[in-house]
Amino acid sequence: MSTSASDVVNGGISFWFADDGLPAPREPLAGDASADVVIVGGGYTGLWTAYYLKKAAPYLRITVLEQKFCGYGASGRNGGWLYNGVAGRDRYARLHGHEAAVRLQKAMNDTVAEVVRVVADEGIDADVHLGGVLEVARTRAQLARLREFHAQELTYGEDDRELYDAQETSARVEVSGALGSTWTPHGARLHPVKLVKGLAAAVAALGVTIHESTPVTEIRPRQAVTPHGTVRAPYVLRCTEGFTANLRGQRRTWLPMNSSMIATEPLTDAQWETLGWSGREALGDLAHAYMYAQRTADGRIALGGRGVPYRYGSRTDHEGVTQRATIESLHRLLLDFFPSLTGVGITHAWSGVLGVPRDWCATVTLDRATGLGWAGGYVGSGVATTNLAARTLTDLVRLDSRQGDRTDLTELPWVDHRVRTWEPEPLRWLGVQSMYAAYRTADRRETRNGTDQSSRLSRLADRVAGRH
Repeated sequence: MSTSASDVVNGGISFWFADDGLPAPREPLAGDASADVVIVGGGYTGLWTAYYLKKAAPYLRITVLEQKFCGYGASGRNGGWLYNGVAGRDRYARLHGHEAAVRLQKAMNDTVAEVVRVVADEGIDADVHLGGVLEVARTRAQLARLREFHAQELTYGEDDRELYDAQETSARVEVSGALGSTWTPHGARLHPVKLVKGLAAAVAALGVTIHESTPVTEIRPRQAVTPHGTVRAPYVLRCTEGFTANLRGQRRTWLPMNSSMIATEPLTDAQWETLGWSGREALGDLAHAYMYAQRTADGRIALGGRGVPYRYGSRTDHEGVTQRATIESLHRLLLDFFPSLTGVGITHAWSGVLGVPRDWCATVTLDRATGLGWAGGYVGSGVATTNLAARTLTDLVRLDSRQGDRTDLTELPWVDHRVRTWEPEPLRWLGVQSMYAAYRTADRRETRNGTDQSSRLSRLADRVAGRH
């Protein structure tokens, strides 16, 4: 099988947009304007926030400002994992106590069902399949980490999680060399672009104003500044995730971490019979440089992992174009997991950025003195977390404006969490490059050595990253 440029659609935002088509453009901002709430960013976080705010208070004048078009960023490029993972939970347990982290985890479990409910209520056909999430171990060190991870999840109240041995794992998905796995029912596969397009349409139908092709260059108290004019509002909510570094004064706030994906041609029934995967679980592993995959509604495998992890100066990619070496690496990973797919064509490759805070913790904040709010830093777990973050941000705005009371969400431990900024260049580039080089080396050593122990390199990389 060849992965020459003539064979693979490289970039073009993502396979998901190639499959479902680019959205009809919405009008840009025409000049200075005012609103009750202005939301910067037309991805999942911004659209979910607009949705819940407008549902709770239909009288609010809400404006969404999007630099390109809704879903241009991570919301239109992700792996389609709607699952209950949340970045920073263990740190929140250390900072606020175990029970506070349990409340956050239970809220995330419920969020998966909440997204499925809204998608059904709004008539959004997003190819949702509630098959849960299966994470596999393929080395002895991964298996030890998997068992520890499974036991830890049980302590956070996930008593419906299941642990499988090698035979039970292969009965679900035939992953080469799988020694065991853990499965949670709190997960679903979906089509990211169908979700973001349907959500944008639902928000617009509620009366929210969406301006596309309107990049916000600076956020000030009660002002969102664009080349077309300034929108003034009592509340300005930053929902920009991996593109936050583009805003004035935010270069070092969240690091835009790159993730890349490939999609195969549709597999035949005979090929699927060989692989199993009839439950259509979201599929991941316990490697340090982890992978994530799904079985798409049209019978492909969409698989992702880390390519070029970070571009110097917090730059982002151009329309999702992906380096040839990354495409080839992901293709090798696909065949390593599924050797029977030798010869199956790769049709699409793309990349996108996700937001990474310095302590790898997702956060939701509203500064009552300035009216500035933000949510994000999902570290790759945003498909569901965006929904919980948006509902939390909604409750914080309503509380501050005296239109609502404190809720269970406003008391979650990620509210108002602050963290230091990333180091200046070239330190952050050197740090991220060395971190992922260490993770990859750790994975290779664990495969070669065959021991139960995780590589010391991975623990060193965790400390450099600030993940623990």
